[in-house]
Amino acid sequence: MRLKKRVQALFLGLCFSGVVSAAPDIAVGKEKAGMCFSCHGVDGNSKNSNFPILAGQKPAYLVNQLRAFRDGTRENAMMQNMAANLTDQEINNLAAFFASVKSKSAGGDSELAEKGKSKAPMCFGCHGDKAIGMGLTPKLAGQYPAYLQRQLQAFKEGTRKNGPMSGIAKMLSDEDMKAVAEYMGSLK
Repeated sequence: MRLKKRVQALFLGLCFSGVVSAAPDIAVGKEKAGMCFSCHGVDGNSKNSNFPILAGQKPAYLVNQLRAFRDGTRENAMMQNMAANLTDQEINNLAAFFASVKSKSAGGDSELAEKGKSKAPMCFGCHGDKAIGMGLTPKLAGQYPAYLQRQLQAFKEGTRKNGPMSGIAKMLSDEDMKAVAEYMGSLK
């Protein structure tokens, strides 16, 4: 019995050794985030629908995406270049900073948004009530509708990889995608 407990303790020690890192530092993340501001806007509130709003995103989502760009599992030449030399700690700091900033809603076409409202509940299971994001899934509420529509199209075409999102996007017509994106953009 004692040997079993020692083996378990040794196993747990090996599993967790080297995994501990410093807690994310929002101030350090803000300093590093200066390189992001020209595209994603000051404090992550983009003014251009070509670039997503990072402010208010969930830290786990931001960490996951930055690592995917760094590792090349998510393709975008500019973002891959920006993330290529980031350490895990720098990524954690950036994520903590952007998550700490209040996002400003990009808005959306209210008439078209109303059409997308009936299809939006299928998004809430993963993206949370009112699409505020949950863990590894992004906050869609308040995001630029044009950006969301492009992402849905990329999932549908397979140029952006994610099994569940690819399947969902393939069920949506181009008109549905536009309406759902407008609805998400209209949420606060």
